[in-house]
Amino acid sequence: MAPRRRIGEFELIARYFAPLARGFSGAGGLKSDNAFLPADPRHDLVVKTDTIVAGIHFLSDERPERIAAKALRVCLSDLAAGGATPFVYQLSLALPAGWRESWAAGFAKGLASDQRRYGVVLCGGDTVVTPGPLTVTITAFGRVTRGKGLGRDKARPGDELWVSGTVGDGALGLLAARNQLQGLTSRQCAALEDRYRLPRPRSGLGPRLIGIATAVADVSDGLLADAGHIAEASRLAVTVERDDVPLSAAARTAVVAEPKLWANVLGGGDDYELAIAVPSRKRAALLSAAKAAGIGVTRIGRFVRGTGVQLTIGGRPARATRKGYVHF
Repeated sequence: MAPRRRIGEFELIARYFAPLARGFSGAGGLKSDNAFLPADPRHDLVVKTDTIVAGIHFLSDERPERIAAKALRVCLSDLAAGGATPFVYQLSLALPAGWRESWAAGFAKGLASDQRRYGVVLCGGDTVVTPGPLTVTITAFGRVTRGKGLGRDKARPGDELWVSGTVGDGALGLLAARNQLQGLTSRQCAALEDRYRLPRPRSGLGPRLIGIATAVADVSDGLLADAGHIAEASRLAVTVERDDVPLSAAARTAVVAEPKLWANVLGGGDDYELAIAVPSRKRAALLSAAKAAGIGVTRIGRFVRGTGVQLTIGGRPARATRKGYVHF
């Protein structure tokens, strides 16, 4: 008898945890990374929790300042996808045995710097010692105009798929940090590595997408995977044209030198850009919002009736060898 297949992250959530959220519409059936709660007569409270673990989500030799920044910023990225403006967060810190006060001081310094950068303040949490690896959990809170929060489930057939910034730097940056990239200069490797170690959440763009985007997801699991999350939640299919995917100069050099790295670019994750579904009539409004935020956006595909994600190259269907990061 063949061994029973272990279920994946989204199947686990749908089967066991989504039923526990029934009766609360703000949970959205746990199909989005954010929850929306009434805050006051004019605003909803947007809540996001994320956990990062040493050796899995960041390198074991990472500086404490950057661990703190990454832990906070991955949550802020999801709030941006919800159209929310962040204001407070909570911290749960599981420190390994033998931790040093100098490490904690560096970690706090990293949080303090990002509090100033993003206008947020720590409001509580918990600290424990663990026999396992360092584990950091952040719960971030944002505000959005009542009923205007952005999710993944409102895309419509014919909506265009856009993405902010550039794609693939995070996944290629992990390879650079491991000295696994060839044909790049030390400066190019450093630029890619920096994108992996220090995400740039699109907090300035997310709130500006309200009234323009029909659905948004942050690109954390991989471009194809996160575009697919929008499509699945909206009960649609999505096509992604590889040749239109925006790349940094360093990423372009990498895939030209080694074309198989396209799999990492499209499916590696850790970009923390925004995948955005936009009706064609709102294209000018999107470009104006992106300009105001100082962030480039690129049209890379379209949502259509059907199911699944179709990668195309030069307009022709192609097979994606890697769809996205798998947590389980």
